[in-house]
Amino acid sequence: MIKFIRALRRRRLLLQFRASPEHVVHIYERPGECLPPDDLERLIDQCRIVVRACLDGRDLDYGLFAPGSSAWSRSVITLVCRSSDGAPVAFNAMPQLAVTRAGREEHVLHLGLVMVDPAERSGGLSWILYGLTCFALFLRGGLRPLWVSSVTQVPAVVGMVAETFNNIYPAQQGTPQSFAHRHLAHQIMQRHRAAFGVGEDAGFDAERQVITNAYTGGSDNLKKSFDIAAKHRIESYNKYCAAALDYGRGDDVLQIGTIDLRAGQRFLSRSIPRSALPQLAVQALVLATGAVIAPLIQWLDASTPFGRLRPAR
Repeated sequence: MIKFIRALRRRRLLLQFRASPEHVVHIYERPGECLPPDDLERLIDQCRIVVRACLDGRDLDYGLFAPGSSAWSRSVITLVCRSSDGAPVAFNAMPQLAVTRAGREEHVLHLGLVMVDPAERSGGLSWILYGLTCFALFLRGGLRPLWVSSVTQVPAVVGMVAETFNNIYPAQQGTPQSFAHRHLAHQIMQRHRAAFGVGEDAGFDAERQVITNAYTGGSDNLKKSFDIAAKHRIESYNKYCAAALDYGRGDDVLQIGTIDLRAGQRFLSRSIPRSALPQLAVQALVLATGAVIAPLIQWLDASTPFGRLRPAR
């Protein structure tokens, strides 16, 4: 609890809770900045164990795992461990990509690298790895809409992003490409290719938001054919990927959208197992207290200085 309170003061997310009898979830926002060196090394080793289990003993050498990488200081890491022995079984790394929007510096939360030990892929972990961290950051941000992005060639992931978040382009029915989509996509491709292992020689179709020849920047081991890529239960997403992406060349789609109140409500009602609701409710209450309730109480106390809005008497 002391670590969590300190993280709130630094506006860093640091959570641990039991998502099920079998799994414990750890969420670290920018662990390179807020964890002691020994704890950070332990976290890196745990993530490498999952990578090797997924890639038949091979390692990745881009993003988080590039030599001398600073990605641990600008990413949100969600690590899932077995309750019985503490062994890591899955993780998600979400880089916070710096962008400029409406003249202000902001961050786009990139859904990033997801790795699940093949022995645990039927364990119902997708709601933790894809939605939980986004929802926690949305709460911590005072329920303000949060921009998210995803780069993938896997139809199941394309469909998951379109079904989980709002205002997603492309692949979400009825959502056209807006100026915000195109502006953010341009900045992500200009400034943050290394975050998802896309080389400088890769092309980009701005109209369709498709990255061509994407697997040349360190992510070569992740390239798949359409036949072996996981499919979505809704056939329209599979058809979209088959038509829009050249799997032989190695194309990816760059999806951009938001998590907002509507997406948060959908996540709570559709994705979270009932057994995890009590633990999640406690964590959500603590996050809401730090993000909304505590600032409101401080504002209502007229004797407390509040920066430029209310100077000290």
